Amino acid sequence: MAKRRFSSNAFELGIFSSNVQNGMAQFKTEIWDASWEHNLKLAQLADEAGLEFMLPLGRWRAEIRNVPRFAPEAYGAFETLTWAAGLLAATERIAVFGTLHVAYINPVFAAKQIVTAHHIGRGRFGLNVVSGTVAEDFAMFGLVPGDHDSQYDYTDEWVAIVKRIWSESEPFDHQGTYFNLRNVLENPKPYGGELPMLISAGASPRGRGFAVQNTDALFTMLTEVENASREVESARSMNDKGHDVPIYCSSHLVCRPTRKEAEDYYHYLVYEFGEWGGVEESAARRVKNAGNVPYASLQRLKERFVSGLGTLLILGSYDDAAQTFKDLHGAGLDGAAVALMNYLDDFVAFRDEILPRLERLGLRGKATAVSAASK
Repeated sequence: MAKRRFSSNAFELGIFSSNVQNGMAQFKTEIWDASWEHNLKLAQLADEAGLEFMLPLGRWRAEIRNVPRFAPEAYGAFETLTWAAGLLAATERIAVFGTLHVAYINPVFAAKQIVTAHHIGRGRFGLNVVSGTVAEDFAMFGLVPGDHDSQYDYTDEWVAIVKRIWSESEPFDHQGTYFNLRNVLENPKPYGGELPMLISAGASPRGRGFAVQNTDALFTMLTEVENASREVESARSMNDKGHDVPIYCSSHLVCRPTRKEAEDYYHYLVYEFGEWGGVEESAARRVKNAGNVPYASLQRLKERFVSGLGTLLILGSYDDAAQTFKDLHGAGLDGAAVALMNYLDDFVAFRDEILPRLERLGLRGKATAVSAASK
């Protein structure tokens, strides 16, 4: 099966986690106000600039700890399926994902909700399938998380049911390990006769294996650009179904006209505004799960959890950023989801400085205008 891509660009790009206050960063002060108005404007700018997708972070529990500048009514994160539906109605060509923790929602209900968003976006809605999350979130739903692999077993069955609902025109029964369903039938079917795009993020062998065998794309965690080729090869080796899925990485970008400006700004954000509570635990968990974290120091890993939840840091000048994306493409990646600091402010430089450089490198074509009707 051929890769299912968003566009013809050699290296595809999307905005990551703008639905969350401060995005991926753990700061004590507000850098990004994730209001609906700001998210809508950002989505329309990304649509106009020709970016391929918007990918939200699924987050339920949000605590305000020692953050006096945050307004309680504003702090937190939007629910992602309704967030995506709203953005799809106001854009023309960009794909918008919902991020769904499948343990929290019945597949029969989810299948209907997803198809509705798929029709709103005329086929542009996709689903980021999440198997597990933090224990505190499970407790909020009255659930007890299973072990790592059993959570993926649950997701296997959940996804299989949803795909049957989208594909079958006659009522069916399902009796499995986790679900016992009778006389299941839903309409309408997905827009245009094509199933919504499914993606999954995974860093563990089981997570990557699930993604490359059951979804349309893998979003994986990288530690360093230098290790990207090895990580891509490892992920592809887990595919035993001949399903050639695109592989993207999750990242966060701190970019300024010069490398020194970017490094100074990064240090200022992390050490002046960083919320370091819980970083030790997060870093220890990453080291345990990965087994071979190739950082020069553990402190650098901790910094990345403050600035971007441990995702790949792209730091430097506009030329540095463009070269990093080129290197990632050369390592076999099909694209990247990019979190920014202040999304609206930083997107201007991303659009005006980095995208043209990627065009000159042959990684992306020039974006065509969107219609006035979608603005």
